[in-house]
Amino acid sequence: QVPLVESGGGSVQAGGSLRLSCAVSGYTSSSYCMGWFRQAPGKERGVVAVIYPGADTTDYADSVKCRFTIPRDNGKNTLYLQMNNLKPEDTAVYYCAAGRPGPYPVSAPATYAAWGRGTQVTVSS
Repeated sequence: QVPLVESGGGSVQAGGSLRLSCAVSGYTSSSYCMGWFRQAPGKERGVVAVIYPGADTTDYADSVKCRFTIPRDNGKNTLYLQMNNLKPEDTAVYYCAAGRPGPYPVSAPATYAAWGRGTQVTVSS
């Protein structure tokens, strides 16, 4: 059973908005570092946004700052990625991930032990 399930992807025109959801089961998401990553065809998986456990400190890739936010609803044990002013270069498969801070940076996929299956986001110009 995959403990992380993403939803909310789709197709949108440039300038539009989407909200991705990541439902967490089996553990309390607020106790973990949670992140959104994305992977476009032919490119490596890279960080979009992360939220740290406890204090809800967040960090964003430079390319999405001021456009994306990563709110978390602890009552629903759900992580979101609110994406505004979408651009064609945001087109990718988006993955939700959970992990604990360790020897790798929180922006590194190696920090995260649990991954969802991904949801496609396509932005047309």
